[in-house]
Amino acid sequence: MRQNHTVLISGASIAGPALAHWLARRGFRPTVVELAPALRPGGQAVDFRGETHLSVLDRMGILDDLRRIQTGGSPITFVDAADNPLLHLPAEFAGGDIEVLRGDLSHVLYEASLPATEYLFGDSITSLTETPTGVDVTFRNAPPRTFDLVIGADGLHSNVRRLAFGPESDHVTHLGHYAATWTLPNHPTLHPATSSTGSTGYNTPGRLAGVSASRTDPTRAAAFLVFASPELTYDRHDPGAHKAILKQAFAGLPWKVGHLLDSLADADDLYFDSISRADVPTWSTGRIALVGDAACGATIGGMGTGTGIVAAYVLAGELSRSPQDHRAAFARYESLLRPYAQGCQKSGDRTGPFLAPGTKLGLRLRNGLLSRRRILDWTLKAGEDVTTLPLPTYATAPAATPFPTRSTRRRLSTTTTSSWPRSSSPSPWSTSGTASTSRPASKRAPPGPDR
Repeated sequence: MRQNHTVLISGASIAGPALAHWLARRGFRPTVVELAPALRPGGQAVDFRGETHLSVLDRMGILDDLRRIQTGGSPITFVDAADNPLLHLPAEFAGGDIEVLRGDLSHVLYEASLPATEYLFGDSITSLTETPTGVDVTFRNAPPRTFDLVIGADGLHSNVRRLAFGPESDHVTHLGHYAATWTLPNHPTLHPATSSTGSTGYNTPGRLAGVSASRTDPTRAAAFLVFASPELTYDRHDPGAHKAILKQAFAGLPWKVGHLLDSLADADDLYFDSISRADVPTWSTGRIALVGDAACGATIGGMGTGTGIVAAYVLAGELSRSPQDHRAAFARYESLLRPYAQGCQKSGDRTGPFLAPGTKLGLRLRNGLLSRRRILDWTLKAGEDVTTLPLPTYATAPAATPFPTRSTRRRLSTTTTSSWPRSSSPSPWSTSGTASTSRPASKRAPPGPDR
């Protein structure tokens, strides 16, 4: 049986570069295709929590790099329309053990995967045709090529999943809420630009409006909106439609909501999506498999960042155990990861109702319960169990030779971040026990044999 050697990965955000790193270290030749023209800088904060996450980062050799660029997390305060505090959540509730900007994390993973990975930016897969010996792939721009294996690491709205497993409607479930975030000019009456202030949020039943100041640029802030709604019909790629939906959903609310809505006119970095979850009955079909949110993810609160890092480690390891038998490797990978990923994903089901409780009673219960230190401590402690998985160890293979890559190394600048959105990370709002107590920066995860 011929050994699988070349692997095409769709998606260059988190799970894709992490998988490329591990595959290259185990002798494969990975290629990553990414629709965006370059790595995206800045973005929302994402976090890692628990020994499993930290151990994988340590085995990758990037744990210290991430500690050097971590945000440190930030506290969150819910207020009434007059800015009187109703609930204060400490930084460790939202920030986990390590919190970094998504763009900074993506850049670290990208650098770690070089030079043995080929990157194709500004392109996407248009068709996948499996043959007995490989997968014939056509691209929007690049010429057709054949790969031994294809992996979809392209998120909740996965293109690979659509092409190989069926339409998104078969695998993605709307969870009853929508979320949006964007940056805007800051001023003292909007949000004080102090590192100790953190984020501030205002609720009415079924709606949340939040704002936080940038840690690196006091003239900038980030807005975050969540609202309850049945599934809407709109163009997912039309920012104008997104802005119209937000204005309708939040029209007439007090606090600072009017100012936030007015700033939408100049927002060129708006993120808007439903809070949804992906459930795929089988994570592989033939020579094609899924990893990260594409297989088992949630828009917010499903711990997808940490799960994607762990899944990339396991998938590459299982492929290295049987490089001539991808079906067996895919089956072992799914058997190991599915219970873990589904356990993490469950917290995403409760993110919307926690961020924006649907009734005044629900708001009072959330604020009252989490104001009790004993309940807050229990929530922090319980989260560590969710993120724990006994990690397999894998023999180290000769690393792949450097690829004649067409990509260019990029130094990305840190931009405005918000502690509100947690797409692909544990929600700071979840009462399901997804948060964990933070550890001192000096504490290292136990070094793994794959280091």
